[in-house]
Amino acid sequence: MPNALSISTGLGVILKEYLAIKLKDIKTWVTVPPTGIGGSFWVICQVTTDDGITGVGECYGIPVSGDIACRMVEDTFERFFVGMDPHQVETLFRRVYSAGFTGRPDVSMMGVFSGIEIAIWDILGKASNRPVYNMLGGRFHERLRTYSYLYPKEVAQIDWPQNALGDVYHDGEAAAVAAKAFVDKGFTAVKQDPAGPYSFQGGRELSLTELNRTEHVFKCIREAIGDRADILVGTHGQMTTSSAIRLARRLEQFDPLWFEEPCPPDQMDAIGKVAAATSIPVSTGERLTTRFEFHQALRAGVSILQPDIGRSGGIWETKKIATLAEVFNAQIAPHIYCGPVAHAAAAHVAFSSPNFLILETIQTDFHDAVLTRRLQWEDGYMLAPTEPGLGIELNEQALLDHPYTTGGRLHLEMTQTALSSDNQSIYPDTDS
Repeated sequence: MPNALSISTGLGVILKEYLAIKLKDIKTWVTVPPTGIGGSFWVICQVTTDDGITGVGECYGIPVSGDIACRMVEDTFERFFVGMDPHQVETLFRRVYSAGFTGRPDVSMMGVFSGIEIAIWDILGKASNRPVYNMLGGRFHERLRTYSYLYPKEVAQIDWPQNALGDVYHDGEAAAVAAKAFVDKGFTAVKQDPAGPYSFQGGRELSLTELNRTEHVFKCIREAIGDRADILVGTHGQMTTSSAIRLARRLEQFDPLWFEEPCPPDQMDAIGKVAAATSIPVSTGERLTTRFEFHQALRAGVSILQPDIGRSGGIWETKKIATLAEVFNAQIAPHIYCGPVAHAAAAHVAFSSPNFLILETIQTDFHDAVLTRRLQWEDGYMLAPTEPGLGIELNEQALLDHPYTTGGRLHLEMTQTALSSDNQSIYPDTDS
């Protein structure tokens, strides 16, 4: 029978080996989800240590071609990560944050860093044989409330009525059918944005046609689901301050849980004015990065932060954002429009954060296919993984079976046409 000394010696050897690991290699993939749900492509990476431990990560929304995004990830890893101890997360963040003499929030570079950093936390969890959330303060929530956009019948993993037709994005009756189907599945919140398309011009005044359509869509949704679920208003930062306030006043009657990104992300004072002018809680964050920009949002009066972990700075930085929000009595609702790796990473931060509100979710067959160990839900709630690290494993073949074409679409795109407020009902097609 081993004595205390032998046990202590054995643990010391294990600890020494754990602390001695170094980052060695990186492998990247850019894959195209066949439905287009979650973006035009996903940039996924796998980092390997010198003793063979692997971790996976995902970058969100790097605004260049997918193949170039992969090269950016590889170049950054070669410059700043090779040979480093993966425990040095703070040092690695500062190295990349200051790359090229920047030292300020940079959405592209933080997208690159976030994916690599997520993979590092996966490694640290596997090396210590514990889920990532147990390295962030422990599992505070037993399960996570989740919500979904109202996706079309062709891609959503829900039971639809046989006669369900129409445009769920802009047709109120079709949106109502979709909302009821999602709520029947167990979701306690659904999100919709019928005010598009989204133009590159920045804030604009919505036409009466768009205002009326948006009000009608949310009226139909509320009548279909009653008080069984919350309604989340997405707008993608397309309005002027005055237009956002006009829309908010029309929608207050439906008691939304939040009014998301009402003005462009570089107009934080404008978003703050909207927050002060409506009873609907204002949320934002999918296009922000690092705690510095989220602090500006909190100071402006935003009460719900929506960091996308594949862009906001990775797991550790997003945990800091969540903690900062607590000081302002604000909540976090992580944004997810990506693949399942970033989705899993966001869940670990959410499980460990007392001020977590709700997690965006995408459930498609392809999201499931790229993992051999899938994310788990029960009645609209996400369940905590118990395996070490992120608790997922990649199916590399699924990634390879859906390759990206060099020079293809960006992850997300906007209408490259200025839009007017002349009350016309027909607008240019949008790829956003």
